[in-house]
Amino acid sequence: MSLEAQVNIVNDEDVIAARQAGRTLAAETGFSAREQAMLVAVITELALNILHHAQGGEVLIHPSEDAGRRGIVVIARDRGPGIPNIKDAVEASYCVAEGLGLGLRGVKALVDSLDILSVPGKGTTVTARKWQS
Repeated sequence: MSLEAQVNIVNDEDVIAARQAGRTLAAETGFSAREQAMLVAVITELALNILHHAQGGEVLIHPSEDAGRRGIVVIARDRGPGIPNIKDAVEASYCVAEGLGLGLRGVKALVDSLDILSVPGKGTTVTARKWQS
């Protein structure tokens, strides 16, 4: 099993590479095709957010285990402008149509946990966890 994937995000090809790495790791972890698709959507949205809002960053993807559960952790981080109001960014009414249209609210709906740390002017780190069903 692959231990971890790290993809620097600076162009569209990097978004594709992150998606492929996530799908491969999810398949190796035993995720169903449906769970793989959900994880790929999450990775795509987070990588596109980096590309469009921060002009670069990285996506790290690694397996996780807790109390016998197997899962995947996706960490998307950048040194962009940051998110001034995280609460607004995860509400349905807040949407910037440059990703898949999911927004952070859609990402939150597809994963089991979502943590966002953002400092305006310094960057954002989003950590998403998806457990195998």
